[in-house]
Parts: sequence; structure tokens; C-alpha cells
Amino acid sequence: MAPQRSSGTGAEAELPEYAGHYRLQSCLGSGGMGVVHLARSTSGMRLAVKVVHAEFARDPEFRGRFRQEVAAARRVSGAFTAPVVDADPEAERPWMATLFIPGPTLSDQVKRHGPLAPEQLRRLMAGLAEALRDIHRVGVVHRDLKPSNVLLADDGPKVIDFGISRPKDSELRTETGKLIGTPPFMAPEQFRRPREVGPAADIFALGSVMVHAATGRGPFDSDSPYVVAYQVVHDEPDLTGVPESLAPLVVRCLAKEPDERPTPDELMRELRSVAASYDTQAFIPAQRTGDAAGRRAGSDGEPGVGNDGEPRAGNDREPRAGGTAGPPAGARAGRRDGADGERRRSPAGADAPEGGGRPSRRSLPGRWARRLLPARPVVRRGLVAAVAVVLVVGGVCTALLWPRGADGPEVKETGARAGVPGAAAWRAKPVGRGSGIPRCTEGGRRLLCFRSGAAYALDAADGTRLWRRVVGGPDANGAPALAGGVLVLPTDGGRRLVGLDPASGRTRWQREQPAGTETRIAGDMLLVTGADGAVTGVDGASGRETWHRRLPGRGTPALTADADGTLVHAATTSPDGASTQVTEFDAGTGGTRWTARLRGALRPVGSDGGALVLLSDDNAAAVTDAVVRYSPASGTTRRTKLTVPLTAPQAAVHGRVLHLLAAGGSLEAVDLRTGKRLWHLETAVSRGSAPVATADHVYFSAPDGRLLAVAARDGRLLGQTPPRLGAGSGQVAGTLPAPLAEGAQVYATAPDGSVFAVDGRTPATW
Repeated sequence: MAPQRSSGTGAEAELPEYAGHYRLQSCLGSGGMGVVHLARSTSGMRLAVKVVHAEFARDPEFRGRFRQEVAAARRVSGAFTAPVVDADPEAERPWMATLFIPGPTLSDQVKRHGPLAPEQLRRLMAGLAEALRDIHRVGVVHRDLKPSNVLLADDGPKVIDFGISRPKDSELRTETGKLIGTPPFMAPEQFRRPREVGPAADIFALGSVMVHAATGRGPFDSDSPYVVAYQVVHDEPDLTGVPESLAPLVVRCLAKEPDERPTPDELMRELRSVAASYDTQAFIPAQRTGDAAGRRAGSDGEPGVGNDGEPRAGNDREPRAGGTAGPPAGARAGRRDGADGERRRSPAGADAPEGGGRPSRRSLPGRWARRLLPARPVVRRGLVAAVAVVLVVGGVCTALLWPRGADGPEVKETGARAGVPGAAAWRAKPVGRGSGIPRCTEGGRRLLCFRSGAAYALDAADGTRLWRRVVGGPDANGAPALAGGVLVLPTDGGRRLVGLDPASGRTRWQREQPAGTETRIAGDMLLVTGADGAVTGVDGASGRETWHRRLPGRGTPALTADADGTLVHAATTSPDGASTQVTEFDAGTGGTRWTARLRGALRPVGSDGGALVLLSDDNAAAVTDAVVRYSPASGTTRRTKLTVPLTAPQAAVHGRVLHLLAAGGSLEAVDLRTGKRLWHLETAVSRGSAPVATADHVYFSAPDGRLLAVAARDGRLLGQTPPRLGAGSGQVAGTLPAPLAEGAQVYATAPDGSVFAVDGRTPATW
């Protein structure tokens, strides 16, 4: 779908209001080829949307290059890049939406605060090496790695902008007389043999980026790009100011001949030998008892290892500054590196600053400073996994919870405790022609799922498939929902809704949607919103429109429904973010019950005893900094500042407790009546699903397919399932489906396309 233009004249007519279904809020930056906008998805997720300039949209050659950029970005989406959420390279104005990653570029960071400290440089080099390993593993060469294409995010560096990348086997050729790249960061072969550029060119660029990060200039420095090109090909690099511990590695990266440069795996091994402060978050660390106590020793859900790199079982825990123990039984420790899946641990003392000094916090964005500079010394011991799981790099999980059978779902009985019947644990095989994570809803003891254009029903008790129906193309992966006893599925990018009989899969109705609209389910109704602030009520049972009205405020309102779906809250924030118009209306009739204008940019997330719970977003800093509780009966508002602002948190309200899971992995519980933070846990899960809370547990899913359970009372990690990455592990979902907790069972989905169930009462047995 082409970006929808504004109705203005002149230059403003070229400014799009929408790209697909994403409303463009503000301009993040502009380049020669397009403009990058800050946008929000239907669920409220922040996106960075690149929209091509109109003049280039008419150029067939440029369109081909943009298609290649989209394809490359989709192939490499992972922990060290900005995941692609959606794109339309065939639109009148081609566009691509990626997850918005708060944080400065390396170029801006160095320009504002000067060169990075040695500890920061080691972390940066290790993160870029792993990013290139992932990029090269899928057969892509970036060809334009430079400081402005490196984002310093909370959880490590991210490589962005694949505008001139190409697969190693691509038939596209560089045109005669044209140099594609940025001269100070280009490899010699990009000048001498541009058609033969391979992965080693990215390693050369990494070396140049590291010199810039360490000194504020490049290894070949001149005002003239022609002089720089000559220096790159013929002269030795100037490494004055590069730390001695890193200089030998940088020299190897800047070798004139490609085969003399190290591979990303070799770089990471060498970085360990110079005590790199590189912690790929690989397990769920101990709960922190204080905001400044301790720091993470691992990262995104990877398996555990011992001192020799082999799996170990045990219960060694990492001491924290506050005296709390490390991960409980069921947590995993360690990390992976190398294309062969070899798993290693960083040496003891890896985080110690060189020479015992401490770099300035001023030079680090956000949590980089907090991670490198703990409030007090932290003693590190060997990390030993309580449960060892072998994860083969490339996305194949070799130790699944249940063995794979030849036919039908695999089923296993799990006992909650002695004398208590167990719930069936099962795993259903992938359904659908493409890739992607299934999205499911539950109704009538059926799991009703949608993946790659295929809708299907599973018996919730044992995972047996009941029916299957193809209703869309392989790219259709929208979230299904039940409304009026009908399974509603979004297809064609949300432009068409299909209603199916949940018992048989037969079509009950179909409905075309106008461009730029969004659909929400509230009880038996579908609520369709447009950019003009209008809401249309559609009967879920028949697919027919029953009411239509405009709500107060401007723009597309964000909608949330109460537990039974009868009442809906619509929120529209003013363009300057100073206030939010909130309206409560009846889902069945559209009748307004009350309306109020509240201070700040707010989004409703639930209710508590008749009061509306909202999150306060600081759009300038791209964080959520407060919880707001508004009581319509009294007209009073209570605003409680969060202890630490959270990046793009997803929320769940259970009773009087609000649970927040931030994009960086922070999970915390807040008492809505007192505003007190009850507990906090650093999960090390980046971009997890929305949390799901019950009386005893908080469940959420990780991007690698793990389901995790935390104690609702005190935030202890209780258990997690093994990863289920699958063959399409290079693709990252923009939003992860939240698990479903129904009675004793918890249902979840994974990137390998499977749907699985576990006994929710016994997470330690997962």
C-alpha cells in the first residue's frame, strides 16, 4: 500500500501521513534517497519507517535496489540489527518499517562526547563482530558499515541501513564509473575490484569504524575523497590513539588483502584473549534487590557452559553486590559464538576496566554506562547452567522438550505435584506454506491459530488438528480473534477481514476494509478506526456495520477494551504530546459514557476497580516514565513515576498489580493503589511478548521461542522451556504473540512454526 499523502499543497503534499497501516508521527532523519519517520503500529509499537523520495520511486533501477535492501534486511534481522516489521517495495512511494531502536548513532555519540573508553571499545568491537557474523551467515555483505549506520542501543550495538548491501551470489552488478559506499570506510577492493567485494570488505570497514570510535577520525583522513581512496589502497593506517590492547586486531582488520583479514569468529576469540567486556546476555540473572545492585552477566536466552566450554549441570550462582544469589534452578547460563555452534564463556574479570580506571558515564548512552560501571565492585564466578540445552547456531534446537513423532502432536503428561492430576504437555507441528510465528486465540477448548495464510484449529487438550483452511497469502500472519462466536482473521495487510466458523473453518463472511484503518475486537464487536478519528462498530457474528461515529480528538485513537469487552477506552494524543483525550464508550452501541482530557502522552493498558490505568510516554526520549491511574467517578488522577524509565514496555494488569516488560528485558510489578514497585527482574530477553499474569505466575515469550514463568509474588524465575528457533531464525517478528493461560495449561507459539502447551502450575519441570 502506498503511503497516503496529506491533503496540503506544495511541499507538504509530498509528506505522507501513512505508510501502509502505520501512521507517521515525526521525521527522524532525511537522506539523499528517502526520509525516515517515527511511526506507531496498531499495537502501539514504535517503528522507524523509511519512505523513498518520490523522484526515486519513479526510477526502475532504484526500485530494484530498494527491493534488494528490503530482502537483505529481512534476511539478517536478528539480535544485532533492526528487525523488519513490514515493507512494500512495490508501493507508489516504496517504504520499509523496522523496529525503532532508541539510542544515538556511533557518529553522533563520538561527535557529542568524544572517543569511547577502552571498555566501551571492546564491547563495541565484539558486538559488531557478532553482527557481521550473523549478516554474513545468511549470505549478505553490508558494504557500507560506518559510524552513522551503527546504533548504540541499550542492549548493544545495532547495524542498520542495508541500502547498498547485496547477497554474495547476487546477479546485480555495480555500474561502470560508479563507486557505491563511503570512501573513509571502504575496503581497497571496493575501489580496485568493486564487482568482487565479499564479506572481508565489511571487516575492513569494522576496523575503520573502530579507529573512528577510538579517536574521532578515520585511519585514512583527508578532506578529499580522492585522497582518502588513494590512502586506503596504498598507505598504512594511522592508529594513533587506538588502545594498545585493540590495535593489533584493528591492524589485521585493515589489511590490504581480503584473505589476510580475520573472520568475525576469529575476532571474537581474540577479543576474549584481551579480556573483552563482552557479555552476550545468555541467561536470566538473579533478581536485583536494589536499582544499582549488580549488573548482567549474560544475554538473550542461550545455553550454559562450564570453564572448558562444555555443558554443565549444577547450581552455582553469581553473587550480586546486594548479596542475592544468581539464577535459580531452571535458568540457563552461557552464550554461543562461532558458526559451528561452539559455546564459550568470557574469562573471569572480563568486565574489569583497563588499568583499574573507570571511564566517564557521560560518554555512554543509557544503560551502557550502568552496565559497564556498577555501583560497587562485583565479584564474578564461573557460571554453571542448571539445565544444559545445546543450541546449534543457524536455528536448529537439538534438545526439544518433547521428542518429534512421525504423526500428529507429541503429548506428554506432567504432574503438578503428588496427588494432583497433570495437564497434558504437547507440541503441534507447523502449519502453513511460509514462515513466521503462529498467532492463536482460545475458545470452546480449541486453539484457533493463523500462520502464513493458513487458519487451523487444534484440540486444546492434546494438540490434535481439527481443521485447516487457507484464507490468505503466505505473508498473512495477523492475529486472529473471536467476536460474536466467529473467528476473525486479517488478510491482505489488514485490508480484508474474513470470518470463519470456529468449529468447522467454513467461511461465514468477508469484509473489505478502507486503506489506513485499524481493527480492534471488543466482546462481540469489531471496532474499525480511521485517521479521521471515526470508529465503526461491526457485528462479529454477521460482519455487518451496526454503528458509526466520530470520537473527540484528532487522529487514529488507540483502543483498549475491558475484560468482558463491553466498554472501550479510546485515547488520542495531541500532536505536541501535551495532552491526551480519553473517551469511554459502549462497544455495542458506540454511546459515550464519559470523556476527559489528561496531561501528557498517555496510552490505556487496563483497568483497576473502575479506574483506568494508562502509561505516560516521553516521546522525546522514547521511554515510558510513569503510570497514571484515572478515576472517572471522582475525576482524580494519580501519576506515579517509574523508578527507572522503561523502553517500549508492554503491560498486563491483574487485580491491583501492573506488570511491565520493557523491550530491553526489564520486568517489574507495580501496586496500582500505592504506586510502589513490588519487585524488579532483569530477564535479559530483548523484545519479549506482552506479559500474561495470573494469581501465581507471570508468563511471557522470548524471540527464540522460549516460554518463561516468573513468580507473581516476588519476581523469581521459576522455569523456562527450551528455545525453538527453527529454520527461519533469521526472521524476527515485529511483535511476539503473548502466551495464553487457560486453567492449568499455558499455550505458546515459537519461530519454528510450532504451537505447544505446558502445565502452567509446574514451570520447574518445563
